[in-house]
Amino acid sequence: MLLAIDAGNTNTVFAVFEGSDCRGVWRAATEARRTSDEYAVWLDQVMRRDGIDPKDIDQAIIASVVPSANFNLSRLCTERFSSRPLIIGEDGVYLGIEVLLDRPEEVGADRLVNAVAAFDTIGGPLIVVDFGTATTFDVVDADGNYRGGAIAPGVNLSLEALHQAAAKLPKVDIVRPPYVIGKTTISAMQAGIFWGYVGMIEGLVGRMRAEMIGASIGAPRSVVATGGLATLFSQATTAIDRIDDDLTLRGLCIINQLNRSP
Repeated sequence: MLLAIDAGNTNTVFAVFEGSDCRGVWRAATEARRTSDEYAVWLDQVMRRDGIDPKDIDQAIIASVVPSANFNLSRLCTERFSSRPLIIGEDGVYLGIEVLLDRPEEVGADRLVNAVAAFDTIGGPLIVVDFGTATTFDVVDADGNYRGGAIAPGVNLSLEALHQAAAKLPKVDIVRPPYVIGKTTISAMQAGIFWGYVGMIEGLVGRMRAEMIGASIGAPRSVVATGGLATLFSQATTAIDRIDDDLTLRGLCIINQLNRSP
């Protein structure tokens, strides 16, 4: 069985795959100081609760955008599951796609993994929108090559910044307001965040579509979204064609198979 780890800025997601079948998914807050022993105790409990014997784990793969967390995650795999993990971005890890950028080493591991999974599922050209700590927009061409994208502040990050920087603005929930013109401070903030992000999504996707056509990449056959807020925002715009909640984890499984196959 495969242990796939997606270490993001806010949460770290652990999943176990048996072949291409996902047997379990668990989330923990990302904390670079958490030791491999702490991870091991927690994972042992949640795996056994869901009917998975940790001894059956014999492969591991990690995508991380938090370099300070990598040591303990790697140690977890090596010491507790007797498997040296593949780490996205390290030399020798084959992605199955080309990264056609001037400095490919700068691209976040999660963005590359998303590109692999989306191309495998849909084919290209396509755009991937990931609603995480940052909201990322990534372009994949017809041959599966990663061609770049855009990075914007995530929705929760923007809300927190608004609250921290403006003394009289409270923390608010992310909801879809019925109107853009708010009648209270809270409704005005919610309208600004939600409908502002809808405008950003539509604007960036539209501009990317035009640039893709102009650069002979071709119009995207699909715009796929992933991340916790993907469903909420996709319901308010036609710029997003489909939701794929398991995109990153499935991409890790695909990359592992590419590298482990004889």
